[in-house]
Amino acid sequence: MAPASVAGVQAAAIPDISLTNVKAHLAQFQTIANNNGGNRRSNTTGYTASVNYVYNKLVAAGYNVVKQACTSGCTSGSGPNIIADWPGGDPNQVIMLGAHLDSVSAGPGINDNASGSGTILEIALTFAAQNPTLTKHVRFGWWTDEEQGLNGSEFYVAQLPSAERTKIKGYFNFDMVASTNAGYFINRITSSLGQTLKAYYDSIGVQTEENTEGAGRSDDTSFNAGGMQTSGVAAGASRVKTAAQVTKWGGTQSAFDPCYHRACDTNPSNISDTVLNRSGDAAAYALWTLAVGTPAGNDFSMGASPASGSVNPGSSISTTVNTTITNGNAQTVNLSASGLPSGATASFNPSSINSGQSSTLTISTGASTASGTYSVTITGTGTSATRTTTFSLTVNSAPGCSGTNPTDVTIPDLATVESSITISGCNRNASATSTVAVNIVHTYKGDLIVHAVAPDGSTYLLHNRTGGSADNIIQTYTVNLSSEAANGTWKLRVRDAASIDTGYINTWTLTL
Repeated sequence: MAPASVAGVQAAAIPDISLTNVKAHLAQFQTIANNNGGNRRSNTTGYTASVNYVYNKLVAAGYNVVKQACTSGCTSGSGPNIIADWPGGDPNQVIMLGAHLDSVSAGPGINDNASGSGTILEIALTFAAQNPTLTKHVRFGWWTDEEQGLNGSEFYVAQLPSAERTKIKGYFNFDMVASTNAGYFINRITSSLGQTLKAYYDSIGVQTEENTEGAGRSDDTSFNAGGMQTSGVAAGASRVKTAAQVTKWGGTQSAFDPCYHRACDTNPSNISDTVLNRSGDAAAYALWTLAVGTPAGNDFSMGASPASGSVNPGSSISTTVNTTITNGNAQTVNLSASGLPSGATASFNPSSINSGQSSTLTISTGASTASGTYSVTITGTGTSATRTTTFSLTVNSAPGCSGTNPTDVTIPDLATVESSITISGCNRNASATSTVAVNIVHTYKGDLIVHAVAPDGSTYLLHNRTGGSADNIIQTYTVNLSSEAANGTWKLRVRDAASIDTGYINTWTLTL
């Protein structure tokens, strides 16, 4: 589903790529594999049939299509690349979408990578049907022999003269875009191209991450090595989804694609319709945003590099804010930042630039700036357009705002003991999410009552004779200590309230 409006581009100009049509392409690739030994490897009849299917669709739609034989570097007998150019647009500014068309020999390769090939095929057909006014030239590529080492795309880039490489202003790669236990990954997410894709996912409320698993493993690598700007979309391969990613996206702590490079990579069982649909719409959003429209207007995009960082309270951190002209000519851009935590300030050097230039953003925190992670919005206000990007700022707990006492303290029978930690240099109140990490060795922990004692004598109950006959208290307690000044001597007070069992305080850590 296309967004209502993203970054100033009206949704009416951007089509909703038909999931039904994309799935029809996947079904055809499955049939081709079934009829040709079960796979579509680059040097097989299954690949040849895949090439013919894509080629015939493109020719019928009106593209200028070339089957480019890979004459060096490819596996012996490999079929050709397919290069399809849509007539029109500025030939000196090319936006290109690509995907590898081959599979491994183990199976039909429906997620890897009929999903990418079918997605950009349907985008190409939709583009031809709409025939929009272009500001840039549009080209599509389907690559041979990717599974044997990115060979088809490497050949294509190698044979491009330097002047032709310069004309390619952006290459977007689509590889494994419908994994069943998916993540939402963007190649080079902090680049201006990556930010264009991210803008689509932001508009539908889907969080994205850098595609670290796919770095150097798909055809965008060939273009990047050739000096061209690249990005792309992926949904994950064999890497295991983390607990944090499960919280973010759902699914399970298992491989993003459980059938990666296996015979079970089939249609429709190894495809997520939701992820596939979003991938197609993200690709269409990027293409229409960068290549479609009236060339008269001046426009630009923004990105921050790095896009995140951490800092101790009272210190500063910097990032480079890059701008790229996406249409027309340069314009004056005034920079500002919002979403800063209390006690932090932002400065730009310089504070005003021309689009196409960069500036250094420095965020300075105060000694009292609270720890946490903050999304800082960087706004570029131009003479004819306003654009934004984000920087994720993490403020660490202040130095001196935590401490550990590792000294053992014996807990006699029916007695109360204390262990102390002195905090200094933490010139603020403790936080509402302070933690007390306790390691007490004691048989029958149901005997014990444990308090944290603030410097002013206030007590905070941590453990009250619970746990019955179980041994030891090894636990981290989160306590609201925000009414307490952080500096001073804190105590862990332990009372043994019953006879027979004894033990000792092994260690404890206080983080304010």
